[in-house]
Amino acid sequence: MVIKGKAHLFGDNVNTDVIIPARYLNTSDPSELAAHCMEDLDPKFIERVRQGDVLVAGKNFGCGSSREHAPIALKAAGISCIIAQSFARIFFRNALNIGLPILESSEAVLSIQEGDLVEVELEKGRIKDLSSGRTFNAQLFPPFMRDLIAEGGLLAYAAKRGRNMSYGD
Repeated sequence: MVIKGKAHLFGDNVNTDVIIPARYLNTSDPSELAAHCMEDLDPKFIERVRQGDVLVAGKNFGCGSSREHAPIALKAAGISCIIAQSFARIFFRNALNIGLPILESSEAVLSIQEGDLVEVELEKGRIKDLSSGRTFNAQLFPPFMRDLIAEGGLLAYAAKRGRNMSYGD
């Protein structure tokens, strides 16, 4: 899977309350969540982001409350991948559960600039900043995790495996 999009930069300790403010948690509709994504941190974010874009952040991205709404809001807003120096563990898990690819690469985060065109090759764990010509490596996901992301998340992955498995496998 190859992802290609414009980079949107954020700093350290971006918490789930900023990604999707608690006042909007009365809905689970992805498009409604997307409409308010990052609005307290960057009121113009939703106007600038386009389908396929990449979010680039510092350390401890997704810290705070363990709400699943945060990665759902980002994915529904058009973010196709998040690259950060590090992720809060619960956000890491929630993102993968909905099929939102996330990669850790300090070098990429420190190099990529706002608006750069970024290409991510998930199968190789490779991040290319097409604007600067630089290439970075991230930890490679094992094959089953790449399949889980490609299927759109844990539920879709499990449903597909359940249909194709027989007892005793």
